[in-house]
Amino acid sequence: MTIRFDDRVAIITGAGNGLGRVHALQLAARGAKVVINDFGGSRDGSGSSTEAAQAVVEEIRQAGGTAIANGANVADYEQVQALVKQTVEAFGRVDILINNAGILRDKSFSKMDMADIQAVINVHLMGSIHCTKAVWDLMREQNYGRILMTTSAAGIFGNFGQANYGAAKMAVLGLMNMLAIEGVRNNIRVNTLAPMAATRMTEDVMSAELLAASRPEQVSPGALLLVSEEAPTKLVLSAGAGVFSALRMEETTPVFLGGADLTPEAILAQMDRITDWSNTSPRTDANQQVQLFIETAMKGLKGL
Repeated sequence: MTIRFDDRVAIITGAGNGLGRVHALQLAARGAKVVINDFGGSRDGSGSSTEAAQAVVEEIRQAGGTAIANGANVADYEQVQALVKQTVEAFGRVDILINNAGILRDKSFSKMDMADIQAVINVHLMGSIHCTKAVWDLMREQNYGRILMTTSAAGIFGNFGQANYGAAKMAVLGLMNMLAIEGVRNNIRVNTLAPMAATRMTEDVMSAELLAASRPEQVSPGALLLVSEEAPTKLVLSAGAGVFSALRMEETTPVFLGGADLTPEAILAQMDRITDWSNTSPRTDANQQVQLFIETAMKGLKGL
């Protein structure tokens, strides 16, 4: 089966360079009409320019594709609303949103000021919220939508000097979890990509060897799958250097402590059982976890 995007309209944020650019080129090559959004700032978010976005548009047009440029700052909801309005006026609908825009302001937490924290959260987290909110009702009305968040190993597993970035990147997973549930009835599927690629965002945090082996072109096929008609929903897909894996949140088997055993000392004594990762399972939603806790507590109380 060949995955195509004919007559689909896609907005890709941060598409003037790096991963966003390659996402856009590959979508356009498979028939999508694409909106190249890029604020055009530097890696830390300062400055602005439409040159990068327009250059990608020309690249797509020269290859026979259809694209327009947009310079909205995703941290500004009014600008994002104007981006969506421009898209609908040009193409009539929005089928795909790839939240890819990002900036970095890496420092140890002790040296990081609040402006560094707010700026990164505003782009990565609030930018994803703004763009998703702006297209959500359109997708509900047309009973079709594919939304892709972008996370990072720094948020999922941790990395020194990226507390602001890691916090924002973990937060978009929570956003995905909620929206994947809410979007089911209207055929809106929401997934997350965890990419590893050589871009201006990673050029000084990856080794030369890894940079050479990790090209955006090796990541974007995963993004295309996650925004295709055949996409799953609520999947976190790690991608880099032609390697792919899936990530999910799991929980150990609950352990009941009641009566006289309900003390910090008792929890410490049972920590090996509580943290026994050989007995883990995923939870489809919060209600499933709550129900399991209630069932475990009821069984435990009967045994007292």
